[in-house]
Amino acid sequence: MASITLNNLVKKYGDGFPAVNDISIDIADGEFIILVGPSGCGKSTLLRMIVGLEDITDGELLIDGERVNDKAPRDRNLAMVFQNYALYPHLTVYENIAFPLRLAKGKHSEEQVNKLVTEAAATLELTDHLQRKPANLSGGQRQRVAMGRAIVRQADAFLFDEPLSNLDAKLRGQMRSEISQMQRRLGVTSVYVTHDQTEAMTLGDRVAVLKMGELQQIASPRELYEQPRNLFVAGFIGSPSMNFIPATIENGKLQTVLGDLDVPAEKLAKVEGKKVVLVGVRPEFFEDAKLVEESKLPHGSIFTATLTHTEWLGNEQYGYINFNPDPEMRELLNNLAREMDADELRPQIVVTLDAASRIRGGREAEIWLDTRKLHLFDPESGENLTRDAEAGAALTAEAGEERAEEIATAQEADRAQGHGTSDAGDGSTDNGQGGGKHAAAS
Repeated sequence: MASITLNNLVKKYGDGFPAVNDISIDIADGEFIILVGPSGCGKSTLLRMIVGLEDITDGELLIDGERVNDKAPRDRNLAMVFQNYALYPHLTVYENIAFPLRLAKGKHSEEQVNKLVTEAAATLELTDHLQRKPANLSGGQRQRVAMGRAIVRQADAFLFDEPLSNLDAKLRGQMRSEISQMQRRLGVTSVYVTHDQTEAMTLGDRVAVLKMGELQQIASPRELYEQPRNLFVAGFIGSPSMNFIPATIENGKLQTVLGDLDVPAEKLAKVEGKKVVLVGVRPEFFEDAKLVEESKLPHGSIFTATLTHTEWLGNEQYGYINFNPDPEMRELLNNLAREMDADELRPQIVVTLDAASRIRGGREAEIWLDTRKLHLFDPESGENLTRDAEAGAALTAEAGEERAEEIATAQEADRAQGHGTSDAGDGSTDNGQGGGKHAAAS
């Protein structure tokens, strides 16, 4: 296993456009890092730079402290799992998993190959499918074969390029769980590219949010959600996404389309001198005022609104409130939407209501908002003016401690079940076969 260090990495193509622009990340040994962002943000390019499939224009890439900028993919001892599985259709599952070991000519005896393949197959529940061909497998089984090939290489790190995007929603959920458990059992450093919110929030120890080739914030999923650094991160992370409401500050209150909101004095102090701010609030911090506990009422504001419609989901429901921002603010919201890969941010507020709420569309209702939880953003710079950096750092530190405990627990359970990891060489490959860079990285 290994640590991976990205020092000011830059990738420019022939036209001089920086697809990756000055990104620095320290990835600890055994850590699971997610790269997320809209299409074209540079996340896949960055992953390919790490594995060696893209040249580095500037900056340094270190694996366990060793500079590897000029090393070929086969010499970096990294295993990559591709979106399209990259399996060989004419080979059995057994031979697909064994392929990187066969390429390392003379490094593994047949007994070692068989041991590594059968152990990987047992880990991934593929034992009964070892003699089948990829064409006869489901999408989830093919992805397991691709992961099995990565496991037997005993690589220093796993790199995943949107591995679940070809699967249906139910299977994605199952495979998410399997990848998470496998990574904990093996304790292997992993870098995972996705555009899927759920994958990013459930898999990663830390998530790196990218926009137009630049790193916006890297933190634990919880820190990103609760303490986003800027408008982009706040809007991109979370589903439904954070609501953004224009507001002016007068007489110690926020004047918004929802009415005047009482806000804690410490939040207002951080926006002193600002005439206009964007209020950011998650849908779950709203509630039907009739259902709010009396002790919580003083910690928020009640406003009256007419919902266009509601969506009942069983355990909760969503309500929708339209509003009409001025042209300048509408353009700001639309620009933010384009950055997040959407056509526009509708001037609409999404509120989460208890499943028992009787509020319905077309009726005027009283809604309570927990004003302790809102964020205030500078509409010009996008900066989160009310971010508590110290509280956010504590959340990420806590996630790191939990990761170490989970890995130790998972490995102890694995040893108890007799699934220990074999040591049969470094699994390096010969680039003379198997499709050049692509095969060497997989």
